[in-house]
Amino acid sequence: MSGVPIEGICDPRFAAVREAFADNFAPDAPSGADVGASATLIIGGHTAVDLWGGHLDAERTRPWERDTIVNVFSTTKTMCNLVALALAGRGELDLDAPVARYWPEFAAAGKEGVLVRHLLAHTAGLSGWDEPLTTEDLYDHGRCADHLAAQAPWWEPGTRSGYHAITQGYLVGEVVRRVTGRTLGRWFAEEIAGPLDADFHIGTGAAHDHRIGALIPALPLAGGVSPDPASLGYRTMANPTLRAEASATVPWRRAEIPAAGGHGNARSVARAQAAVSHGGTFDGHRVLPPEVCERILEVQAAGRDLVLGIGVTFGIGYGLNSPRAPIGPNARLCYWGGWGGSLVVNDLEAGFTLAYVMNRMGEGTVGDDRAHTLLRAVYAALGG
Repeated sequence: MSGVPIEGICDPRFAAVREAFADNFAPDAPSGADVGASATLIIGGHTAVDLWGGHLDAERTRPWERDTIVNVFSTTKTMCNLVALALAGRGELDLDAPVARYWPEFAAAGKEGVLVRHLLAHTAGLSGWDEPLTTEDLYDHGRCADHLAAQAPWWEPGTRSGYHAITQGYLVGEVVRRVTGRTLGRWFAEEIAGPLDADFHIGTGAAHDHRIGALIPALPLAGGVSPDPASLGYRTMANPTLRAEASATVPWRRAEIPAAGGHGNARSVARAQAAVSHGGTFDGHRVLPPEVCERILEVQAAGRDLVLGIGVTFGIGYGLNSPRAPIGPNARLCYWGGWGGSLVVNDLEAGFTLAYVMNRMGEGTVGDDRAHTLLRAVYAALGG
C-alpha cells in the first residue's frame, strides 16, 4: 500500500479495486507511482466505486479533490464518437452514408466514397494533414476541417485502420456541425453531459480553471512512433508535434479539440459513457437505442494499425476486445484510452463502465497498466 489517503466510496464487493487503486500510488508501482488520480465503476445502473486521491501537482502541495478535472487526451474520442452515435440513434445521421451527403466539400480528391462509419473507425485514410500545422492551428476548427476536406486519402478508405489521433475530432465534429448547426462540444454539453450530470467538457470555460490539474508530461506524442519522416506514424503524430505542456494553456482549454482536448475525471467519464454498457439508457436518460449500442461492436478493421504499429480491432467509435489485444474476458466490450494513461471500458455483457483518469502521464499512447490493474480487479470481483 502507498500510504496516500484514498477518498470516496467503494462497495465492499469491489474492495480489491480500491486496493489496486491505492497500490498505483506506491513508489514501486509497475507503471510508476501515481501523483493524483480518480477511478469510477458504474455497474447495474449504480455507482459501486468512486475514488480519488493524491495531488494536483508534481510537488504534491495541492490535494486532488472530488471535483478535480484534467485533460484526458484521446479518451475524449469516446465522447466525440458518442455524439455521432447518438445522432444516428435519433435518425439524424446515417452511419453508412457518404460523409459528403452532410459535408459536400468533403467529396474532393476522391473521397466521395468515404462513409461516416469510416471516420468513427479510423479507416478514412485521413490520419494526418498534408499541410504543415502548428499546435496553435488546432484551435481553429474550420481551418483544420477545410484542409482535410481538400486533401486526398493516404490509403484506400475502409480497408485498413490508421489511428486518426487528432484529425478524427475535426472530421466527426464537422459532420456534427453540418447536421445539427451546433459545434460538437456544445451538442455534447447540452444533450449528453448536462442531462447525465457528467462534469466533462470539450471546450472548457474559465469558471473551471481553478480546479484543473496540470498534467505531468511524458514524451511528446510523436515519441513512440517510427522516426522515419515518410512513415504514416510520423506523418500523423509529428504534424504538429504535440507536447503535453500545451494542455496547461488557456487557448488549449478553451478550444474544442474533440479527439484530444476533453477535460473531466473518472466520475464524469463513466457517467457520460455508462449508457453504452447499460443498453443505451443511464440514470433515466436515453442516449442511444439498443440497436446502436450493438452497432458499436461491428468490426470495421482488425490487424496491425498503420499508425500505431500494433494490432487493434476497431468497431464503430471504439476499440473492441480481440485475441490480439485482449482487454477482458467478455467479447461484447468496447473501450478507448488517452495519451498518458486514462481509460474507459464499457462491458456490454457484464453491464459495467469503468473509468480511470490521472495526471502523471505514462508513455502509452492509449493507456497503460495502471488502469488495467483496476480492470482486472473488477473482473476478479465478478468471478471472471
